[in-house]
Amino acid sequence: MLAALLLCLFLGLAVSVAARLLSGDWLLLPAAGFALAAGVSVGALRLGWTAERLGPANALTFVRLALASLLLAPCARPDLLAGTTGWAIFALALVTLALDGVDGPLARRTGLAGRWGARFDMEVDAVFALLLAVVAWRSGTAGAWILLLGGMRYLFVLATLVIPWLAAPLPDRFRRKLVCVIQIGTLVALLAPVVGPPLSSLAAVAALLLLVWSFAVDVVDLAKRR
Repeated sequence: MLAALLLCLFLGLAVSVAARLLSGDWLLLPAAGFALAAGVSVGALRLGWTAERLGPANALTFVRLALASLLLAPCARPDLLAGTTGWAIFALALVTLALDGVDGPLARRTGLAGRWGARFDMEVDAVFALLLAVVAWRSGTAGAWILLLGGMRYLFVLATLVIPWLAAPLPDRFRRKLVCVIQIGTLVALLAPVVGPPLSSLAAVAALLLLVWSFAVDVVDLAKRR
């Protein structure tokens, strides 16, 4: 817990400085967003953690959460997506996406892989996808419908409140992981300053249809097993 708190404090300060460098102003939103998400994560860590130490994999996931929080800067100020700053934000999103493929293998290599870390990784992915979608919408790269591509996970969670059998556990499927990579990869590509309509809309629609299909397969599977 102490390691997690110290890491989050350091990352919160780093987010504040990075947001200042990106925007030229002391934007509080990225640091506040990270503080909120980190607080929820540390609270869940306190309730559900069973390993002896935080481990490098979970520390890296906290780093990814901090990097994702920086996307709140262009959410608040879409003008940052133009020119050199736009390319910097695109590079930031690329790095965050690339690191997603590191924490899982790192957890297995260090012998600290577990359900909490896997869930933490998944929730950071969901937050990252939603923020990417908001940035794409705010920049005018796509319409408000792009929020469906980033927020499908949260719509599914809300659906479980109405239809409880949707909350049943699902077996791991490579198809689900592949679609997630395509979903987030597409959203990251939309941040590139050279990408715009109609190409951006066509790519986003294709990714959205693929995501809807993947969720539909899972819903049918859950319906058969209830």
